[in-house]
Amino acid sequence: MYLITVFGNLLVILAVSSGPHLHTPMYFFLSNLSFADICFTSTTIPKMLWNIQTHSKVITYEGCIIQMYFFLLFGGLDAFLLTVMAYDRYVAICHSLHYMVIMKPRLCGLLVLSSFIMSFLYSLLQSLMVMQLSFCTNNEIPHFFCETSQVVLLACSDTSICDMVMYFAGVLMGGGSLTCILYSYSQIVSSICGISSAQGKYKAFSTCASHLSVVSLFYSSVLGVYVAYADTHGSQSSVITSVMYTVVTPMLNPFIYSLRNNDIKGALKILFTKETIKEIIDLMLKNCC
Repeated sequence: MYLITVFGNLLVILAVSSGPHLHTPMYFFLSNLSFADICFTSTTIPKMLWNIQTHSKVITYEGCIIQMYFFLLFGGLDAFLLTVMAYDRYVAICHSLHYMVIMKPRLCGLLVLSSFIMSFLYSLLQSLMVMQLSFCTNNEIPHFFCETSQVVLLACSDTSICDMVMYFAGVLMGGGSLTCILYSYSQIVSSICGISSAQGKYKAFSTCASHLSVVSLFYSSVLGVYVAYADTHGSQSSVITSVMYTVVTPMLNPFIYSLRNNDIKGALKILFTKETIKEIIDLMLKNCC
């Protein structure tokens, strides 16, 4: 599943970069989402596979903090990019005549850069708060990675301030992103309802179907984790739900966007033609020599 996730998202990035007709804001954001998904799964799954192979479940304190930081960084980046993509679909449907004027390359770059900066600040804040806590020796985390909430529960010092700051930041980040997405889609649905022809409604909705599927899958699994954490006896269910948004969702994203998208499928067919493969091999041999 990890290999499928990595290669599937890499194929999306290659397809978008190699197809000139895909150099549009929507596919620019999609390629960044694929990059974030690769990094997101790579923060937890390789370590888990190593633990399974070596029959050792040990991780150092430094390694735990680093894993936590990058997990929050790319998890937050996923949420912000999904929000940016919702805004892109909002402009495309509600302001279709001005789409290319509004969604200029400069704005697209700034939106992605802003997503990176906000994710960086969010993960840095959460990690610094955890680093302020003191821990006893021989701690056991009931999870397959250093999940922030589980790590905080193991602290020997007072965690009230840490809990307050972390939950406030989490609600602000997650709740704010989800609110923006819901608002965008409320405007999109309103615009689609105003279209007279059934064919026009279907075409407008089909441009959002893939993104809406990914958003539903991502946020339903994330919310499921927090519901499981609310139950003191729900640690096993929270781990199972965590697998959904750390492994399954990033793996399904390339399939969701490619199977329903003729442009991506066409770019992938071109990418796998004999001529394209030969050019890639020739380029690799040239660089090696």
